[in-house]
Amino acid sequence: MPTNELIETEPAAETAVVSTVEIKECENCHQPLNGPYCANCGQEADSKLKYFWVVIMHLLDDILSFDSRASRTVWPLVTRPAFITNEYFAGRRVHYVPPIRLYLFISIIFFLTLNFFIGGDNNKVININDKQALITQVKGHIKSLKVDKIELEKIPKVDVEGVIESNDEEARLKADIATFNGYLSDLNSDYGVGNNKKIIKITRKLVELEFDKVKGDLPEDEQARFDALITSRVKAKKGEVDSEEEPDLTIGNNGDGTITFDFLSDEHNKKLSTFSKELTGKFEKAFNSDTGPLIEQIIGKLPQLMFILLPLFAFLLKIMFIFSKRLYMEHLTVALHSHSFIFIAILLSEMLELLDDYLEPTSPSIANFFGVVAGGLLLWIPIYLFLMQKKVYKQGYFFTLVKFTIIGTIYSMMILVTGLIAFVWGLMGT
Repeated sequence: MPTNELIETEPAAETAVVSTVEIKECENCHQPLNGPYCANCGQEADSKLKYFWVVIMHLLDDILSFDSRASRTVWPLVTRPAFITNEYFAGRRVHYVPPIRLYLFISIIFFLTLNFFIGGDNNKVININDKQALITQVKGHIKSLKVDKIELEKIPKVDVEGVIESNDEEARLKADIATFNGYLSDLNSDYGVGNNKKIIKITRKLVELEFDKVKGDLPEDEQARFDALITSRVKAKKGEVDSEEEPDLTIGNNGDGTITFDFLSDEHNKKLSTFSKELTGKFEKAFNSDTGPLIEQIIGKLPQLMFILLPLFAFLLKIMFIFSKRLYMEHLTVALHSHSFIFIAILLSEMLELLDDYLEPTSPSIANFFGVVAGGLLLWIPIYLFLMQKKVYKQGYFFTLVKFTIIGTIYSMMILVTGLIAFVWGLMGT
């Protein structure tokens, strides 16, 4: 009897357990789900409608979660040409960071730090027209003039009768301070307002001659040029037109500065002339004022342009090694690994150069070592790329060298065109 009760109660208990299990169904076709995808319609079981921060965390995890694969990828990528690429071609991929993810991560770091190295306050600021250096020089000269004036005022200048002499030197210092303050005001003025464009151009030339005068008397021709610039500056401040003024920059192929081509319609030629006029205006403003925003704009455009350049470089490899029987995606993998290596090498070199500058005053021997290593990294780039092509495409040294030279020449031209596009794009964004 107890046994029968036991037998009868087991199915009931089993049924109770089954009934408590929640069976999920597909949100699309409402069929039961037995895995991450619906067996009926194929829709993914995991909903894409999540909290925004969850999506961001997943995205960052996909990009940054290299775990142990990072160490197995980055070191041989830098030190062993073609090793990671050949491993990937051989099917041994699980131990390494995928090429596209590797490139994206390294390029993000590279371009972020590039902006710091180029535009940062590390005594390596690139200023195309060197205007900021000129302003700094003027400020320094004004400061030294003020110091000389204070020192001069401390010295009593009394004649035999006790009357204070008029100090010609002090008057000269006051006049110089006023003059250079005027130059400083001109250089800091808004380039796009009124006659400031003319005034800034004239003032820059005047300041250069002023510093030459500090060293000694100007030659006769330079003194005549100095006097003419003084006159032109006065006229520009009054809004008068100087007949000897230099013409504005133009890229037009007509006397009036417009651009026309016979194969374009009048409407398109008009649009082209308007664009060229706008471009030259921005060009002059950038080169006669602060070029910092232009540099930032150019750097900001490079990542997108480089990402477009990658498949073009892969296509170039496909053409040059057409008999290698490599698929286009294999050439693209070579391009991704090549650019990732270049970015890492340049980044490390810049960091070592920074250490070199920092340690130079206190530890010159250590600084010199870092400088040599930085130079060695830059020298390693062409050697690495040559060895990479040799080991991936497995051709002789002679043919590899010939193709490497052709590829390098064509790709250098592509880089120059890319740089020109970034420059024009950056100009239009300022």
